[in-house]
Amino acid sequence: MRDNDTWFGQPKGLTILFLTEMWEKFSFFGMRALQIYYMTKELHYTQAFSSIVFGAYAAGVYLTPIFGGLIADRWLGRKRAVIAGGALMAVGHFMMAFEALFFPAMVVIAIGNGLFLPNLPSQVPLLYPKGDPRAGAAFNVYYVGVNLGGLLAPLICGTLGEVYGWHYGFGAAGIGMCLGLAIYILGGKHLPAEVSRAVERHEPVAAGDGGGSVRMLVAVALAVMLFRVAYEQTGNTFAVWADAAVERQAFGMTIPVTWFQSLNPMFVFLLSPILVRVWTSRAARGRATPALERMSMGAIGVGAAYALLAALIVVSGAGGYAISWLWLVAFFGIFTLAELYILPVGLGLFASLAPKRFAATTIAAWFFCSFTGNLLSGFAGALWERVTPQGFFMLMAGICTIAGLVLYAIHRAHRSGAVALSATTPPVDQRA
Repeated sequence: MRDNDTWFGQPKGLTILFLTEMWEKFSFFGMRALQIYYMTKELHYTQAFSSIVFGAYAAGVYLTPIFGGLIADRWLGRKRAVIAGGALMAVGHFMMAFEALFFPAMVVIAIGNGLFLPNLPSQVPLLYPKGDPRAGAAFNVYYVGVNLGGLLAPLICGTLGEVYGWHYGFGAAGIGMCLGLAIYILGGKHLPAEVSRAVERHEPVAAGDGGGSVRMLVAVALAVMLFRVAYEQTGNTFAVWADAAVERQAFGMTIPVTWFQSLNPMFVFLLSPILVRVWTSRAARGRATPALERMSMGAIGVGAAYALLAALIVVSGAGGYAISWLWLVAFFGIFTLAELYILPVGLGLFASLAPKRFAATTIAAWFFCSFTGNLLSGFAGALWERVTPQGFFMLMAGICTIAGLVLYAIHRAHRSGAVALSATTPPVDQRA
Protein backbone atom coordinates (compact mmCIF):
# COMPACT_ATOMS: atom_id res chain seq x y z
CA MET A 1 0.00 0.00 0.00
CA ARG A 2 1.37 3.43 -0.98
CA ASP A 3 2.15 6.05 1.70
CA ASN A 4 -0.53 8.39 0.31
CA ASP A 5 -3.11 5.64 0.90
CA THR A 6 -2.53 5.82 4.64
CA TRP A 7 -3.24 8.11 7.55
CA PHE A 8 -0.99 7.84 10.61
CA GLY A 9 0.67 4.77 9.09
CA GLN A 10 -2.63 2.84 8.88
CA PRO A 11 -5.18 2.46 6.05
CA LYS A 12 -7.44 5.48 5.72
CA GLY A 13 -10.42 3.22 6.24
CA LEU A 14 -9.33 2.56 9.83
CA THR A 15 -9.66 6.25 10.64
CA ILE A 16 -13.15 6.27 9.11
CA LEU A 17 -14.18 3.24 11.18
CA PHE A 18 -12.50 4.75 14.27
CA LEU A 19 -14.47 8.00 14.00
CA THR A 20 -17.73 6.27 13.13
CA GLU A 21 -17.40 4.00 16.16
CA MET A 22 -16.41 6.91 18.39
CA TRP A 23 -19.59 8.86 17.61
CA GLU A 24 -21.77 5.76 17.81
CA LYS A 25 -20.44 5.02 21.27
CA PHE A 26 -20.90 8.70 22.18
CA SER A 27 -24.60 8.35 21.38
CA PHE A 28 -24.94 4.94 23.05
CA PHE A 29 -23.23 5.84 26.32
CA GLY A 30 -24.70 9.35 26.33
CA MET A 31 -28.20 7.90 26.47
CA ARG A 32 -27.09 5.17 28.90
CA ALA A 33 -25.60 7.70 31.35
CA LEU A 34 -28.99 9.41 31.65
CA GLN A 35 -31.33 6.44 31.41
CA ILE A 36 -31.57 5.27 35.03
CA TYR A 37 -31.78 8.82 36.41
CA TYR A 38 -34.38 9.85 33.84
CA MET A 39 -36.62 6.95 34.83
CA THR A 40 -36.30 7.43 38.60
CA LYS A 41 -36.24 11.25 38.77
CA GLU A 42 -38.30 12.44 35.80
CA LEU A 43 -40.69 9.57 35.09
CA HIS A 44 -40.86 8.66 38.82
CA TYR A 45 -40.61 4.93 38.26
CA THR A 46 -39.59 2.81 41.23
CA GLN A 47 -35.96 1.78 41.48
CA ALA A 48 -36.88 -1.89 41.00
CA PHE A 49 -38.94 -1.25 37.85
CA SER A 50 -36.30 1.10 36.46
CA SER A 51 -33.64 -1.54 37.06
CA ILE A 52 -35.63 -4.16 35.14
CA VAL A 53 -36.21 -1.75 32.23
CA PHE A 54 -32.52 -0.83 32.21
CA GLY A 55 -31.51 -4.49 32.13
CA ALA A 56 -34.08 -5.38 29.46
CA TYR A 57 -32.82 -2.59 27.21
CA ALA A 58 -29.17 -3.51 27.82
CA ALA A 59 -30.10 -7.09 26.93
CA GLY A 60 -32.03 -6.08 23.84
CA VAL A 61 -29.12 -4.23 22.27
CA TYR A 62 -27.12 -7.46 22.48
CA LEU A 63 -29.91 -9.71 21.18
CA THR A 64 -30.58 -7.84 17.94
CA PRO A 65 -26.98 -8.14 16.59
CA ILE A 66 -27.57 -11.87 16.02
CA PHE A 67 -30.26 -11.02 13.47
CA GLY A 68 -28.31 -8.03 12.18
CA GLY A 69 -25.26 -10.19 11.54
CA LEU A 70 -27.30 -12.81 9.68
CA ILE A 71 -29.09 -10.18 7.60
CA ALA A 72 -25.79 -8.55 6.63
CA ASP A 73 -23.97 -11.81 5.88
CA ARG A 74 -26.80 -13.20 3.76
CA TRP A 75 -28.50 -10.20 2.12
CA LEU A 76 -27.69 -6.57 2.92
CA GLY A 77 -23.92 -6.58 3.13
CA ARG A 78 -21.91 -4.84 5.84
CA LYS A 79 -21.98 -1.28 4.49
CA ARG A 80 -25.72 -1.03 3.92
CA ALA A 81 -26.37 -2.67 7.30
CA VAL A 82 -24.21 -0.06 9.08
CA ILE A 83 -25.96 2.83 7.29
CA ALA A 84 -29.45 1.49 7.99
CA GLY A 85 -28.58 0.74 11.61
CA GLY A 86 -27.01 4.13 12.22
CA ALA A 87 -30.02 5.94 10.75
CA LEU A 88 -32.42 3.99 12.97
CA MET A 89 -30.35 4.72 16.08
CA ALA A 90 -30.26 8.45 15.29
CA VAL A 91 -34.06 8.48 14.93
CA GLY A 92 -34.40 6.58 18.22
CA HIS A 93 -32.25 9.05 20.13
CA PHE A 94 -34.27 12.00 18.86
CA MET A 95 -37.48 10.16 19.84
CA MET A 96 -36.15 10.23 23.40
CA ALA A 97 -36.86 13.97 23.44
CA PHE A 98 -40.57 13.07 23.74
CA GLU A 99 -41.60 11.48 27.03
CA ALA A 100 -44.44 9.48 25.46
CA LEU A 101 -41.99 7.86 23.01
CA PHE A 102 -39.50 6.66 25.64
CA PHE A 103 -40.24 2.94 25.24
CA PRO A 104 -40.70 2.95 21.44
CA ALA A 105 -37.43 4.89 21.18
CA MET A 106 -35.56 2.14 23.03
CA VAL A 107 -36.98 -0.45 20.63
CA VAL A 108 -35.88 1.57 17.58
CA ILE A 109 -32.37 2.06 19.00
CA ALA A 110 -32.06 -1.65 19.78
CA ILE A 111 -33.08 -2.63 16.22
CA GLY A 112 -30.66 -0.14 14.69
CA ASN A 113 -27.90 -1.31 16.98
CA GLY A 114 -28.47 -4.87 15.80
CA LEU A 115 -27.59 -3.89 12.24
CA PHE A 116 -24.73 -1.59 13.23
CA LEU A 117 -22.86 -3.35 16.02
CA PRO A 118 -21.56 -6.55 14.37
CA ASN A 119 -20.95 -5.06 10.94
CA LEU A 120 -18.61 -2.16 11.71
CA PRO A 121 -15.78 -4.06 13.50
CA SER A 122 -16.02 -6.95 11.04
CA GLN A 123 -14.67 -4.56 8.36
CA VAL A 124 -11.40 -3.86 10.23
CA PRO A 125 -9.53 -7.06 9.17
CA LEU A 126 -10.60 -6.52 5.55
CA LEU A 127 -8.54 -3.31 5.39
CA TYR A 128 -5.26 -5.26 5.42
CA PRO A 129 -3.70 -7.64 2.91
CA LYS A 130 -2.68 -11.03 4.21
CA GLY A 131 0.52 -10.86 6.26
CA ASP A 132 0.38 -7.08 6.78
CA PRO A 133 2.33 -6.44 10.02
CA ARG A 134 0.13 -3.45 10.85
CA ALA A 135 -2.94 -5.64 11.25
CA GLY A 136 -1.97 -6.69 14.77
CA ALA A 137 -2.34 -3.11 16.04
CA ALA A 138 -5.52 -2.33 14.08
CA PHE A 139 -7.97 -3.29 16.80
CA ASN A 140 -5.93 -1.39 19.39
CA VAL A 141 -6.51 1.79 17.38
CA TYR A 142 -10.18 0.94 16.87
CA TYR A 143 -10.58 0.31 20.61
CA VAL A 144 -9.40 3.85 21.34
CA GLY A 145 -12.32 5.16 19.27
CA VAL A 146 -14.75 3.08 21.30
CA ASN A 147 -13.53 4.50 24.57
CA LEU A 148 -13.10 8.07 23.37
CA GLY A 149 -16.82 8.12 22.65
CA GLY A 150 -17.53 6.50 25.99
CA LEU A 151 -15.37 9.09 27.75
CA LEU A 152 -16.99 12.13 26.15
CA ALA A 153 -20.60 10.94 26.39
CA PRO A 154 -21.24 11.27 30.17
CA LEU A 155 -19.34 14.57 30.29
CA ILE A 156 -21.40 16.17 27.48
CA CYS A 157 -24.73 14.34 27.37
CA GLY A 158 -24.73 13.76 31.13
CA THR A 159 -24.04 17.41 31.94
CA LEU A 160 -26.66 18.66 29.47
CA GLY A 161 -29.20 16.24 30.90
CA GLU A 162 -28.55 16.99 34.57
CA VAL A 163 -28.09 20.76 34.29
CA TYR A 164 -30.27 21.90 31.39
CA GLY A 165 -32.84 19.14 30.99
CA TRP A 166 -32.94 15.45 30.18
CA HIS A 167 -34.04 15.93 26.59
CA TYR A 168 -31.04 18.11 25.79
CA GLY A 169 -28.84 15.20 26.77
CA PHE A 170 -30.80 12.74 24.63
CA GLY A 171 -30.74 15.19 21.73
CA ALA A 172 -26.95 15.50 21.95
CA ALA A 173 -26.72 11.71 21.73
CA GLY A 174 -28.77 11.80 18.53
CA ILE A 175 -26.54 14.48 17.01
CA GLY A 176 -23.49 12.35 17.79
CA MET A 177 -24.99 9.41 15.91
CA CYS A 178 -25.71 11.64 12.91
CA LEU A 179 -22.08 12.80 12.85
CA GLY A 180 -20.85 9.20 12.92
CA LEU A 181 -23.20 8.22 10.10
CA ALA A 182 -22.09 11.18 7.98
CA ILE A 183 -18.42 10.30 8.45
CA TYR A 184 -19.09 6.69 7.45
CA ILE A 185 -20.98 7.64 4.27
CA LEU A 186 -18.53 10.35 3.18
CA GLY A 187 -15.52 8.11 3.87
CA GLY A 188 -17.01 5.09 2.14
CA LYS A 189 -14.43 5.13 -0.66
CA HIS A 190 -11.72 4.25 1.88
CA LEU A 191 -13.58 1.22 3.24
CA PRO A 192 -13.18 -2.37 1.99
CA ALA A 193 -15.36 -3.44 -0.88
CA GLU A 194 -18.20 -5.83 -0.21
CA VAL A 195 -17.30 -9.45 -0.84
CA SER A 196 -19.58 -11.27 -3.24
CA ARG A 197 -22.12 -13.49 -1.50
CA ALA A 198 -21.31 -16.24 -4.00
CA VAL A 199 -17.60 -16.05 -3.21
CA GLU A 200 -18.28 -16.21 0.51
CA ARG A 201 -20.57 -19.21 0.16
CA HIS A 202 -17.81 -21.18 -1.57
CA GLU A 203 -15.07 -20.19 0.86
CA PRO A 204 -13.60 -23.25 2.61
CA VAL A 205 -14.13 -23.53 6.34
CA ALA A 206 -10.92 -23.16 8.34
CA ALA A 207 -9.63 -25.89 10.59
CA GLY A 208 -10.17 -23.64 13.58
CA ASP A 209 -13.93 -23.75 13.00
CA GLY A 210 -14.25 -27.33 14.22
CA GLY A 211 -16.58 -28.75 16.79
CA GLY A 212 -14.06 -28.47 19.63
CA SER A 213 -13.70 -24.73 19.13
CA VAL A 214 -17.46 -24.28 18.96
CA ARG A 215 -17.97 -26.18 22.21
CA MET A 216 -15.30 -24.09 23.89
CA LEU A 217 -16.88 -20.83 22.72
CA VAL A 218 -20.30 -21.95 23.96
CA ALA A 219 -18.81 -22.68 27.40
CA VAL A 220 -17.03 -19.31 27.42
CA ALA A 221 -20.26 -17.56 26.42
CA LEU A 222 -22.12 -19.12 29.36
CA ALA A 223 -19.46 -17.94 31.80
CA VAL A 224 -19.51 -14.42 30.34
CA MET A 225 -23.30 -14.35 30.62
CA LEU A 226 -22.91 -14.91 34.36
CA PHE A 227 -20.16 -12.32 34.62
CA ARG A 228 -22.25 -9.63 32.93
CA VAL A 229 -24.95 -9.93 35.60
CA ALA A 230 -22.50 -8.14 37.91
CA TYR A 231 -20.58 -6.15 35.31
CA GLU A 232 -23.63 -4.19 34.10
CA GLN A 233 -24.47 -2.90 37.59
CA THR A 234 -22.14 0.08 37.15
CA GLY A 235 -24.80 1.85 35.07
CA ASN A 236 -27.62 0.56 37.25
CA THR A 237 -27.48 -0.04 41.02
CA PHE A 238 -23.97 1.35 41.37
CA ALA A 239 -25.18 4.60 39.77
CA VAL A 240 -28.13 4.78 42.20
CA TRP A 241 -25.84 4.15 45.18
CA ALA A 242 -23.23 6.71 44.06
CA ASP A 243 -25.92 9.38 43.66
CA ALA A 244 -27.30 8.84 47.15
CA ALA A 245 -24.36 7.77 49.31
CA VAL A 246 -21.13 9.31 48.01
CA GLU A 247 -19.75 12.71 49.02
CA ARG A 248 -19.22 14.50 45.70
CA GLN A 249 -18.10 17.96 46.82
CA ALA A 250 -14.83 19.01 45.19
CA PHE A 251 -13.26 22.14 43.74
CA GLY A 252 -16.09 24.28 45.09
CA MET A 253 -18.81 22.34 43.28
CA THR A 254 -20.86 19.17 43.43
CA ILE A 255 -19.50 16.75 40.83
CA PRO A 256 -22.37 15.59 38.53
CA VAL A 257 -22.84 11.91 39.24
CA THR A 258 -22.93 11.07 35.53
CA TRP A 259 -19.31 12.21 35.23
CA PHE A 260 -18.16 9.14 37.08
CA GLN A 261 -19.32 7.03 34.13
CA SER A 262 -16.40 8.59 32.22
CA LEU A 263 -13.85 7.08 34.59
CA ASN A 264 -14.11 3.65 32.99
CA PRO A 265 -13.13 4.76 29.45
CA MET A 266 -10.55 7.16 30.90
CA PHE A 267 -8.79 4.28 32.62
CA VAL A 268 -9.01 2.29 29.39
CA PHE A 269 -6.90 5.02 27.75
CA LEU A 270 -4.39 4.99 30.58
CA LEU A 271 -4.11 1.25 31.10
CA SER A 272 -4.48 -0.25 27.62
CA PRO A 273 -1.04 0.82 26.29
CA ILE A 274 0.63 -0.54 29.42
CA LEU A 275 -1.15 -3.89 29.18
CA VAL A 276 -0.47 -4.24 25.45
CA ARG A 277 3.22 -3.54 26.05
CA VAL A 278 3.38 -6.08 28.89
CA TRP A 279 1.51 -8.75 26.95
CA THR A 280 3.61 -8.19 23.82
CA SER A 281 6.82 -8.37 25.82
CA ARG A 282 5.76 -11.60 27.53
CA ALA A 283 4.76 -13.12 24.19
CA ALA A 284 8.15 -12.20 22.70
CA ARG A 285 9.84 -14.10 25.54
CA GLY A 286 7.57 -17.11 25.01
CA ARG A 287 5.65 -16.44 28.23
CA ALA A 288 2.29 -15.32 26.85
CA THR A 289 -0.62 -15.72 29.24
CA PRO A 290 -3.36 -17.90 27.69
CA ALA A 291 -6.48 -16.00 26.67
CA LEU A 292 -8.84 -17.97 28.91
CA GLU A 293 -6.54 -17.58 31.88
CA ARG A 294 -6.51 -13.83 31.33
CA MET A 295 -10.30 -13.83 31.18
CA SER A 296 -10.47 -15.74 34.45
CA MET A 297 -8.20 -13.20 36.12
CA GLY A 298 -10.37 -10.38 34.78
CA ALA A 299 -13.62 -11.77 36.16
CA ILE A 300 -12.11 -12.30 39.60
CA GLY A 301 -10.60 -8.79 39.48
CA VAL A 302 -14.01 -7.20 38.84
CA GLY A 303 -15.27 -9.20 41.80
CA ALA A 304 -12.49 -7.68 43.92
CA ALA A 305 -13.64 -4.18 42.89
CA TYR A 306 -17.17 -4.92 44.11
CA ALA A 307 -15.78 -6.40 47.34
CA LEU A 308 -13.94 -3.10 47.87
CA LEU A 309 -17.25 -1.22 47.70
CA ALA A 310 -18.81 -3.53 50.26
CA ALA A 311 -15.85 -3.04 52.61
CA LEU A 312 -16.03 0.76 52.21
CA ILE A 313 -19.72 0.79 53.12
CA VAL A 314 -19.10 -1.29 56.25
CA VAL A 315 -16.13 0.79 57.40
CA SER A 316 -17.77 4.15 56.69
CA GLY A 317 -20.94 3.05 58.48
CA ALA A 318 -18.99 1.99 61.54
CA GLY A 319 -17.00 5.22 61.53
CA GLY A 320 -19.97 7.48 60.83
CA TYR A 321 -18.48 9.30 57.85
CA ALA A 322 -19.41 9.61 54.18
CA ILE A 323 -17.54 7.81 51.40
CA SER A 324 -15.37 10.19 49.37
CA TRP A 325 -15.71 10.41 45.61
CA LEU A 326 -12.00 9.51 45.43
CA TRP A 327 -12.96 5.94 46.30
CA LEU A 328 -15.08 5.83 43.14
CA VAL A 329 -11.93 6.66 41.20
CA ALA A 330 -10.14 3.77 42.93
CA PHE A 331 -13.07 1.44 42.24
CA PHE A 332 -13.10 2.22 38.52
CA GLY A 333 -9.32 1.87 38.33
CA ILE A 334 -9.50 -1.71 39.64
CA PHE A 335 -12.70 -2.45 37.72
CA THR A 336 -11.28 -1.28 34.39
CA LEU A 337 -7.94 -3.03 34.76
CA ALA A 338 -9.79 -6.28 35.36
CA GLU A 339 -12.29 -5.60 32.57
CA LEU A 340 -9.45 -5.29 30.05
CA TYR A 341 -8.43 -8.83 30.91
CA ILE A 342 -11.81 -10.35 30.07
CA LEU A 343 -14.10 -8.48 27.65
CA PRO A 344 -11.68 -7.35 24.91
CA VAL A 345 -9.88 -10.68 25.09
CA GLY A 346 -13.16 -12.58 24.85
CA LEU A 347 -14.34 -10.76 21.73
CA GLY A 348 -10.91 -11.31 20.20
CA LEU A 349 -11.29 -15.02 20.91
CA PHE A 350 -14.53 -15.10 18.93
CA ALA A 351 -13.10 -12.95 16.14
CA SER A 352 -10.03 -15.16 15.75
CA LEU A 353 -12.22 -18.24 15.20
CA ALA A 354 -14.73 -16.58 12.88
CA PRO A 355 -14.97 -17.95 9.30
CA LYS A 356 -14.89 -15.03 6.85
CA ARG A 357 -18.22 -15.93 5.29
CA PHE A 358 -19.88 -15.63 8.72
CA ALA A 359 -17.68 -12.94 10.25
CA ALA A 360 -20.50 -10.61 11.32
CA THR A 361 -22.63 -13.51 12.57
CA THR A 362 -19.80 -14.94 14.70
CA ILE A 363 -19.02 -11.55 16.21
CA ALA A 364 -22.74 -11.10 16.85
CA ALA A 365 -22.66 -14.38 18.77
CA TRP A 366 -20.28 -12.76 21.25
CA PHE A 367 -22.74 -9.93 21.76
CA PHE A 368 -25.55 -12.44 22.13
CA CYS A 369 -23.83 -13.93 25.15
CA SER A 370 -24.27 -10.47 26.68
CA PHE A 371 -28.05 -10.64 26.08
CA THR A 372 -28.91 -13.10 28.82
CA GLY A 373 -26.37 -11.63 31.21
CA ASN A 374 -27.68 -8.10 30.76
CA LEU A 375 -31.29 -9.20 31.07
CA LEU A 376 -30.52 -11.02 34.30
CA SER A 377 -28.58 -7.99 35.53
CA GLY A 378 -31.81 -6.01 35.52
CA PHE A 379 -33.60 -8.61 37.63
CA ALA A 380 -30.56 -8.83 39.92
CA GLY A 381 -30.66 -5.04 40.29
CA ALA A 382 -34.28 -5.30 41.44
CA LEU A 383 -32.91 -6.95 44.60
CA TRP A 384 -31.21 -3.68 45.54
CA GLU A 385 -34.08 -2.47 47.73
CA ARG A 386 -34.38 -5.84 49.49
CA VAL A 387 -30.83 -6.21 50.77
CA THR A 388 -28.20 -3.93 52.24
CA PRO A 389 -25.83 -2.18 49.81
CA GLN A 390 -22.84 -4.06 51.20
CA GLY A 391 -24.72 -7.34 50.87
CA PHE A 392 -25.65 -6.59 47.27
CA PHE A 393 -22.09 -5.68 46.26
CA MET A 394 -20.73 -8.82 47.94
CA LEU A 395 -23.27 -10.84 45.95
CA MET A 396 -21.92 -9.25 42.77
CA ALA A 397 -18.38 -10.05 43.90
CA GLY A 398 -19.38 -13.67 44.39
CA ILE A 399 -20.97 -13.90 40.94
CA CYS A 400 -17.80 -12.55 39.30
CA THR A 401 -15.63 -14.98 41.24
CA ILE A 402 -17.76 -17.95 40.17
CA ALA A 403 -17.56 -16.83 36.53
CA GLY A 404 -13.77 -16.52 36.87
CA LEU A 405 -13.44 -20.02 38.28
CA VAL A 406 -15.58 -21.43 35.47
CA LEU A 407 -13.37 -19.70 32.88
CA TYR A 408 -10.27 -21.12 34.53
CA ALA A 409 -11.81 -24.60 34.43
CA ILE A 410 -12.45 -24.15 30.69
CA HIS A 411 -8.84 -23.05 30.28
CA ARG A 412 -7.60 -26.19 32.00
CA ALA A 413 -9.85 -28.36 29.84
CA HIS A 414 -8.66 -26.72 26.61
CA ARG A 415 -5.16 -25.77 27.67
CA SER A 416 -3.33 -26.43 24.43
CA GLY A 417 -5.89 -24.54 22.32
CA ALA A 418 -5.99 -21.60 24.73
CA VAL A 419 -2.19 -21.23 24.69
CA ALA A 420 -2.23 -21.07 20.91
CA LEU A 421 -4.96 -18.45 20.92
CA SER A 422 -3.21 -16.25 23.47
CA ALA A 423 -0.68 -15.04 20.92
CA THR A 424 -3.21 -14.17 18.23
CA THR A 425 -6.17 -12.75 20.10
CA PRO A 426 -6.35 -8.95 19.59
CA PRO A 427 -7.84 -6.59 22.15
CA VAL A 428 -10.99 -5.28 20.48
CA ASP A 429 -14.28 -3.55 21.20
CA GLN A 430 -15.89 -5.00 24.33
CA ARG A 431 -19.24 -3.39 23.93
CA ALA A 432 -18.89 -5.22 24.31
